Amino acid sequence: MTRRGLLFALALLSLAAPADAQDRTAIQGVITAQIEAFGQDDGTRAFGFATPELQAMFGSAERFMGMVRNGYQPVYRPRSMSFGDLTTANGQIVQELAVIGPDGTPRVALYRMEQQPDGTWRIAACQLLERPSPES
Repeated sequence: MTRRGLLFALALLSLAAPADAQDRTAIQGVITAQIEAFGQDDGTRAFGFATPELQAMFGSAERFMGMVRNGYQPVYRPRSMSFGDLTTANGQIVQELAVIGPDGTPRVALYRMEQQPDGTWRIAACQLLERPSPES
């Protein structure tokens, strides 16, 4: 993705801030816990942080972990990570995570979050984008 494309995507996400600091803490806790589960290769635990819809789409923790290992190395085995903005776009809560994966390439992971009927937060989707370099 070009720098212009990334800036456009982030601008769309920054339309409004979601509820409160308590939500931010809970959302970041869920993402952190899933990444920790990835680091321990605990597929059952990692899969448990996904929404019921995402779980139904993959059908099993094994299939989910296969997808993560093959397509999401930066969040599967991050060298470093730091949380960015928490925004609302089109009624959806999105948490930004700056991450450097095992290959050293900086990325931005956009986590779409959904609050469940019991009040807990779960991960509905994660989109990885290249983070532009300063000279882009």
